[in-house]
Amino acid sequence: MQRLLALLLALALSVALAAQQSAISLDPPIDHAHPATMESVQIPSHGSLLNGLVYIAAGAGPHPVAFLLHGFPGNERSLDLAQTLRRAGWDVVYFNYRGSWGTPGEFSFAHCIEDAQAAIAWLHDPAVAAKLRANSSQIVLLGHSMGGFVANEVAARTPGIKAVVTMSAANLGMEPIRNAPPQAKNVVIGKVAENLGRQGMAPLAGTAPEALAKELAANLTQWDFPTLAPKLTKIPYLILTSDDGLAPSNDAFATALKGSGNARVATKHFVTDHGYSDQRIALQTTILDWLAKL
Repeated sequence: MQRLLALLLALALSVALAAQQSAISLDPPIDHAHPATMESVQIPSHGSLLNGLVYIAAGAGPHPVAFLLHGFPGNERSLDLAQTLRRAGWDVVYFNYRGSWGTPGEFSFAHCIEDAQAAIAWLHDPAVAAKLRANSSQIVLLGHSMGGFVANEVAARTPGIKAVVTMSAANLGMEPIRNAPPQAKNVVIGKVAENLGRQGMAPLAGTAPEALAKELAANLTQWDFPTLAPKLTKIPYLILTSDDGLAPSNDAFATALKGSGNARVATKHFVTDHGYSDQRIALQTTILDWLAKL
């Protein structure tokens, strides 16, 4: 009997993996009663309305939901991943944080965390979930770069998150500032501000590189990834890295998660740039395979 159950489980997993993989290259059957579609939304957050999109999967649902959290300032949005996840049966919620890409309000790193929490609370409204054919009890967070930071912070603060996928998550605990001697700290903060400015501030409103660097300096300990590990012992994690210099901090976070008792931590390194520019199919394949095994 045990062997039969094992064989049935292996068969079910094989079918699930095959279905997930077909989502990369094949369109799903058309459901005329409940077709795949896209909904433009405005999500309330702390007095502002976040501009967003929801990719709604075909079928009556309710569908599991992936929140896709973009980085700083958000040039790489990974919407190819959103389309693939929808073909695999997921609803995908994408939004722009306050003060970014035309969303009203002031941009800050703390606001990004608050906005993601507000978006999750919005999805828990039964009327919203019903309209989107979404299962608000099955939420996964996917974050790229700064979005990975947001995903980690939100998962540690928000009950009910089922899993987290980070892609080159940026640890905003800012080791260079933490390790700088007191007499050099202001100089290092200035260099961090210069780096933020080079990444592109045009899509962001209500802030400046210097203000963001000072915000980082004021939150060095609480935003350092390993400090979150004791709060994330039950959440499955897929931590993806690339050749962008962020792998060591993500590897340290994976070690901290495992050391805190999280037995469901997977990692993978891609030989590519920060945007996974020439590994987009491999990236999607890895994420789909992992989600299918949850």
